[in-house]
Amino acid sequence: MSAKKATPLYYKATEPFPQAPPPGQAPAPWTKTNVVGKRKPRVDGYERISGAAIYPSDITLPDMLYAAPLASPHPNAVLKSLDVSEAETMDGVYAIITPTSPEADIQWAFNDMEVPLLDRKARYEGWIVGAVAADTPYKAFDAVRASKAEWEVLPFVSDGPDALKAGAPKVHPDGNVVQEETYERGDIAAGFSQADTVLELDLMTQTELQTPVELHGCVARWDGDELTIWESTQGVFEVQSTVAKVLGMPLSRVRVIGHYVGGGFGSKLRTSKYAILAALLAKRANRPVKFFHTREHTFLDMGTRPASYMHIKAGVKKDGTLTALEFSGIGESGAYPAGGASLLDWQVKDLYTCPNVKTKLTDTYVNAGPARPFRAPGYPQGNWAMEQMMDALSREIDMDPVDLRLKNIPLVSQARENQPEYTTTGLKECITKGAEVFGWQEARKRTASQPKEGHLRRGVGMAACNWFIGGGFPPATVVVKLFADGSVNLNMGASDIGTGTKTIMALVVAEELGVDYDLVQIENADTGTTQFTRPSGGSKTVPIESPTVRMACIKVKEQLMEMAAEELETTPDKLVFAGKSIHADGDSSKSVDVTALKRLSGQQVVIGVGHKTSVPQDKAIVPFGAQFCEVEVNTLTGELKLLRFVAAHESGRIMDRLTYDCQVVGGVAMGIGLGTTEMRVLDSNNTGKLCNKNWHDYKLPTALDMPPEIISEPIEMPDDQANITGAKGLGEPVTVPTASAIANAVFDAVGVRMLDTPINPTTLAAKIAGKA
Repeated sequence: MSAKKATPLYYKATEPFPQAPPPGQAPAPWTKTNVVGKRKPRVDGYERISGAAIYPSDITLPDMLYAAPLASPHPNAVLKSLDVSEAETMDGVYAIITPTSPEADIQWAFNDMEVPLLDRKARYEGWIVGAVAADTPYKAFDAVRASKAEWEVLPFVSDGPDALKAGAPKVHPDGNVVQEETYERGDIAAGFSQADTVLELDLMTQTELQTPVELHGCVARWDGDELTIWESTQGVFEVQSTVAKVLGMPLSRVRVIGHYVGGGFGSKLRTSKYAILAALLAKRANRPVKFFHTREHTFLDMGTRPASYMHIKAGVKKDGTLTALEFSGIGESGAYPAGGASLLDWQVKDLYTCPNVKTKLTDTYVNAGPARPFRAPGYPQGNWAMEQMMDALSREIDMDPVDLRLKNIPLVSQARENQPEYTTTGLKECITKGAEVFGWQEARKRTASQPKEGHLRRGVGMAACNWFIGGGFPPATVVVKLFADGSVNLNMGASDIGTGTKTIMALVVAEELGVDYDLVQIENADTGTTQFTRPSGGSKTVPIESPTVRMACIKVKEQLMEMAAEELETTPDKLVFAGKSIHADGDSSKSVDVTALKRLSGQQVVIGVGHKTSVPQDKAIVPFGAQFCEVEVNTLTGELKLLRFVAAHESGRIMDRLTYDCQVVGGVAMGIGLGTTEMRVLDSNNTGKLCNKNWHDYKLPTALDMPPEIISEPIEMPDDQANITGAKGLGEPVTVPTASAIANAVFDAVGVRMLDTPINPTTLAAKIAGKA
């Protein structure tokens, strides 16, 4: 039997290895790379596929109890009494916490509003007023059903425009307006007077519900006065700080672990009451407690992409020059402040060059679950308005939609103070390359000349976008350890929410140190053993973590060069780092293997610590994108088929092409949900309750709703001003223009503008019928 061949620690480089910078100087940007940018499989792919990966929802501890919430069944009500005496005597029930429990006398924060943790005033269906812990999930829910609650049911309001009407039920004593925000540049009246064409549209996007595959929840265990929480979260340090603050504990006594996350999309950027209640129940019962919500409860309580009600007015000259844009939008935060109108107007303010812009946003309270960040919060809704308006303008002045957008490409971020230049601006390239790959001109001619008879009509549409954040913000710390045999440990606090973060960071280590990326051991997302960083969200993770990882590797490399200089009797500046070895500049025969370094052999490990540096303050770091799609519409039934998509995105340097393409396809899928299938349905006329709180009634897009062809066409522009890896965000922008591109393609096919989401057979057939 032959011996198994050992995997080499070092790969063979085709391009020169990056060298350590001189002391006090910033590292040189990468040029051509050896492994970064290639198509590499996930470093933890086997664990994820085989089931070996341990997600927080997989955690099972000895003597563990299971928690279930006592929650309001009404959207607006006051808890008059709660009798849990029967539940307390039930077999297997170990702990119950209600508003009268001593532990419940703590505050809970919704952004800037603090309320009692178990406030008796329920402002939305699903508001938790207590919790039960039992030795099986079934017994816990039996105890909930045995509890007798008396509620005073109050009038409710379900949508933003109604909440602003005189006499509407007040969600909070001060009324239903969370805040209003205005913006203006130039002279809006003069801008419209200069226009040859002025158009106005009223549009609306329905509320979407957060529903990641792994439910929201955690496991809590006490060991003396130390608390450990395993939570499905996008940021373990964010959970740690929240729990420590609410429970009045030092950070050093709270440990949060979240090595794997079964999806987040923004809804797991912060923790919820389940973490506090799990800790309180575990303390009372002196046993670990697992508190994961049911799917039905996540729909009620774990966040939304809020509905948006928008009016847009635009002026354009015959040559395609935009002269004025005016926008107003109403968003819904839900029952507590949640940024329901946040960033809703950014596409109007910043996507295209326009000297005269005026916007007004109104954020409202309604009796429904609070909004949460949801993959590019505010942007897909605002894009739905802006990009449909651009399509309508192009048709009104008889100009190709692509040409109209190219006419108004910005070089500065107009919406930011002092209008800073972009570090890179790939919007033009995204539009032109995307159109070329899609075959835009040929497709337009084909749909324009299709026979008028028949009930199947094809159309093509496009939409462009940018995203608010591209560079990430400090602080972040990463530790890289190079062992005596040349293998590496990477220690970072970032969560990998399924996007491939660990793989990308392993590639950065491989690129900088020359080791095989498969052999980089990774520790992540554990406040007890890894280093602080911000939550993974907002497309910030790669721009934050990758330069921090590279800097830690450079610190390792600097020490190796010093060791080699001692042995080769020279100075580090006269040496060349070659991955496996270090040799004299111009004389490769005078070299030493890294694993043969005497000092390395003696101390067994070299440790490099990297910190994220600040982003440029006088520049705007922004990713861009453009998407093109072709649809087929059955004019008799309203059925819509998505035939193909091309997504061209500029997000700086491509770190892993396989991960990049997966992000694009996933983002398109999520945008398809907004545009064609998803909507929260409340019984607004009678009870105010959620009607579709399961995967059967809430229509997520499936494989059958996806186009058979999705082409990811990256526009690679390494952004060396953004950070030392040249990477910008991708996860958010790939969702932003998808629904808008579909709506524009539908108009091209059947000549009706779908102003409200979702475009499903019912709504589309009715609109087509109304056109006749």
